Amino acid sequence: MRNFHFVATAFLIALPMAQAKEYKVDPSHSNIGFTIRHLVSKVSGEFKDVEATLQFDVAKPSDAKLTASVKAGSINTNNEKRDNHLKSADFFDVEKFPALTFESKKISAAGRGKYKMTGDLTIHGTTKPVTFDVEYLGEANDPWGMTRAGFTGSTKVNRKDFGMSWNKALDQGGVLLGEEVTINLNIEGILQGAEKK
Repeated sequence: MRNFHFVATAFLIALPMAQAKEYKVDPSHSNIGFTIRHLVSKVSGEFKDVEATLQFDVAKPSDAKLTASVKAGSINTNNEKRDNHLKSADFFDVEKFPALTFESKKISAAGRGKYKMTGDLTIHGTTKPVTFDVEYLGEANDPWGMTRAGFTGSTKVNRKDFGMSWNKALDQGGVLLGEEVTINLNIEGILQGAEKK
């Protein structure tokens, strides 16, 4: 019996550890967007050039990990003059700081299919910890045999914390832009290492 337990234990140790699935973000079906207050409304924008990899296993979400890099110069608010201003030293200063990055450090459950993902966000050369509210939307095979998973996420940051303090005072009082920025993620990832069906 002792030998049986020894062999069984050795077999279990030899088994490969289960690893989280790895997904590469599909930029054509994903969106990294933001909104900020402007006068009496809100203006939205997005970043067009995104590279990100996500490791995720719904059975063990605490092991999830996200790394993402966004080209600051790919910012788009549907207004060329405004986009050029955002690329300037008043805001993102894309010549000096060409990328925005995020690297997750911790994820915890926050309800059915919902999580809190905390990590380091770097904007304008400054790194700050932020927490995204994340929702897992599920997994499915597309018509071409690829497995895809969907996620959404959001967080709020103060742009001044990242060294972007430009503003314009108004004659009637107040300022042109708000300080709080909402970041919204809509992510569709393609499972890596799986053969097409």
